Amino acid sequence: MSDYNLGIGSRIEHPKYGKGIIVDMDAEFYSIWFKDGGSTRGIARDYSGMTVIEKTSVDVVPITLDDIKQAIREVVDEKSDLQEIVPLANRWNEGILIIKSADASIQAKEIPIEIFFHKIVMLRDRLRVLEQNINSHKVLTDEEKVDLQQYITRIYGSLTTFNILFKNTIDQFKGAGGEK
Repeated sequence: MSDYNLGIGSRIEHPKYGKGIIVDMDAEFYSIWFKDGGSTRGIARDYSGMTVIEKTSVDVVPITLDDIKQAIREVVDEKSDLQEIVPLANRWNEGILIIKSADASIQAKEIPIEIFFHKIVMLRDRLRVLEQNINSHKVLTDEEKVDLQQYITRIYGSLTTFNILFKNTIDQFKGAGGEK
């Protein structure tokens, strides 16, 4: 049998079990009810020893667990806000960022440095996702991709001020001057 896409209701003949009808299936096996044995058996979809007597079309293409896992990985990689854990430099632990106006009538704003740092890391990660989307874009020309990449590199350069917050230099922002 060279056709591995038989639908439920297809009639087959197996060399050992005789004539049967496909009553269920998954990505790897057909469940076939055999008249002679009065029982249902699982037969691999790629088993080549069966003869097709009457074929019905497949309503749904079965998928494997591996197909589902791969699809989930792709969605998480593309769309997730999950981020790697980036450590704050120890000297800033439990610190407070104070934003104070020259106008004394405006109250100063205090933000824990950990919260501010987390927002900086989220910004960095979203810029990386934007870069990936630009690089894999199907409509943009190579020249347009390069132009957009240079703009993002300039954004990274503007953010190098915040590099003092990062514990590890590998996690820091690098502008055009930081490329080697």
